[in-house]
Order: sequence, then structure tokens, then C-alpha cells
Amino acid sequence: MHKERGFSLLEILVAFSILALALGILLNIFSSGANNAAVAEEYTAAVQIAEALMAQTGVETALQAGQTAGLEDDKYRWQVIVTPFSPAIAKLNTQALAATLFKVNVRVDWGDASDNDRHIALTTLKLLSNADAQQ
Repeated sequence: MHKERGFSLLEILVAFSILALALGILLNIFSSGANNAAVAEEYTAAVQIAEALMAQTGVETALQAGQTAGLEDDKYRWQVIVTPFSPAIAKLNTQALAATLFKVNVRVDWGDASDNDRHIALTTLKLLSNADAQQ
């Protein structure tokens, strides 16, 4: 009796099922990686905008208490809040300080303005000498 050699239909179906499952997992890994790269790019752009705004405060714009806001690249909404800052040590010292500290808060938001809106916030202290403030 001569037996035919080759794969049965069941073996081929099992092989194709395993291949389809493996390809589905690989595609899912690649798509999530691409999505993470896009999110990382948005965060990088937002940090660059926030750092630029923080650097401009007190240099290109006056260092005084107040709030400004705007839109960058039709996507990133930003807000800069400058408030006077009084450290606890200044309250103990009765002499007039030669400089004034300001707290600078920069917040950049982007997304669809819903609950899953993304944002970053940076905070720093900037020093304004009282001689500069009187000019």
C-alpha cells in the first residue's frame, strides 16, 4: 500500500492559525510603539514651549506679578503665572531685602480639552533686584 506524503488539511489550518495569532501580536506591539513615540514627541514639544516661556519671563517680558496665556502651533495652550514669593527666612529678617523673589509657574496643555487632556507644569523662582524694579 502506497501512502501519500504531505500535510493534512488540519495541519495546514493549525499552522495558519498560529501564524495569524503571531502576526496579530506583532502588529499590536508595533502600533503601540508608534503611539508611544507620538505621545513622547508631543511631550517634548510641550516641554520646549514651557522652557522657552520660562526663559522669556523676566528677559523679554517684565518680571512682575500677573498672568498671560496664549496658543502655540494651534495645539498647545499655555499659561504663565507670576506671583511674588516670600521665603520664610525673609519674614525673620527686619532689614529691607535688596531683591524681590517671584515664583513663575508655566503650564502647557494639549489634547481635546477633556478629562484625558495632557499637560505639563514647570515652576521656578526668579530674582528681581530692587534697583532694576525702580528703573
